[in-house]
Amino acid sequence: MIRDSLGEDAIIVATREDKGGKSVSVTAAVDDRRSQEYDYDADHSYDPGFEVSKSQKAAERDEWLQYDEEEENNAVMEVITDTLIQHGVPEDVTDKLLMTSTIMGLEQPRVALLAALEETFKFKSLFDISNKNHFIFIGPPGAGKTLTVAKYAAQAVIDGHSAVVMSADIERAGGIEQLKAFTDILDIALERVSSAQELAEKINEYADIDYIFVDMPGLNPYDPKEINVIDDYIQASACEPALVLPAATDAYESEDLSKIYTPLGVRAIIPTRLDMARRYGGLLAAAYAGNLAFAEAGVSQNVAGGLDRLTPKRLAKYLIPNTVDQTHDKDGGA
Repeated sequence: MIRDSLGEDAIIVATREDKGGKSVSVTAAVDDRRSQEYDYDADHSYDPGFEVSKSQKAAERDEWLQYDEEEENNAVMEVITDTLIQHGVPEDVTDKLLMTSTIMGLEQPRVALLAALEETFKFKSLFDISNKNHFIFIGPPGAGKTLTVAKYAAQAVIDGHSAVVMSADIERAGGIEQLKAFTDILDIALERVSSAQELAEKINEYADIDYIFVDMPGLNPYDPKEINVIDDYIQASACEPALVLPAATDAYESEDLSKIYTPLGVRAIIPTRLDMARRYGGLLAAAYAGNLAFAEAGVSQNVAGGLDRLTPKRLAKYLIPNTVDQTHDKDGGA
């Protein structure tokens, strides 16, 4: 099917199963360097413009092709390396992405990085992470948990589902009022809880609701007592925990946070403020350190439509903007 669509020169870069194995996504590309760079006669032999023996012709052609291929690969790797450095990606993650990009052997930096991201990281909607219908959002103070809860609740309502929002963030000034403003507009219930046991009881009261979204306060991740509080809420409620982490956070700080929250059962990371950041190395560091799947991402301050499903293609565009890829094309890249 790929060759029917893209031609006989098409190559399959990567494949993955979606929807529990019900469908397959295929990443493919066309390697047409030879047809672009060299003139071939009818029998596909290269004519350099002077007489050489067939064996010499073949040897020189292979040498030229190998040299040009190495030059192109080096140019692609240079762009990807510079990109990862600019984003502050840690060395171990950079090495992994570069190694994978090299194996792919693609000519466009963003396409090569896309393939490496797809091979290195997991990308799943939060709703596909588990079969649970209640989620608890945790993360450092100021990560954007309250707004993220409102966005998920809004998306559930827009999709025709029933939803309830619960908040354990009842001491922060303005926290519950912010959520109430959103839930009033969405015409859904907002419950305040002050303990892990109370959260479990409230969830049982809403057993017939499609989705329950729980907003946790921004407790200090470096205080073991406060981490234990978060764990109590997760264990008592049996909620699926999701880590909310803002873009532009220092990469090594993000890595530390991931290692703190992952033992609580976190399997997904929800990046926020992608629209207000230009450095995304921290997100890669956190996902890599905790083996976390990239779920939806916060891409604006709007509640309705403020979530975007993060995919390898979208993430590659954040890492390598159009201007970088176009510059490489202009300078002789793919």
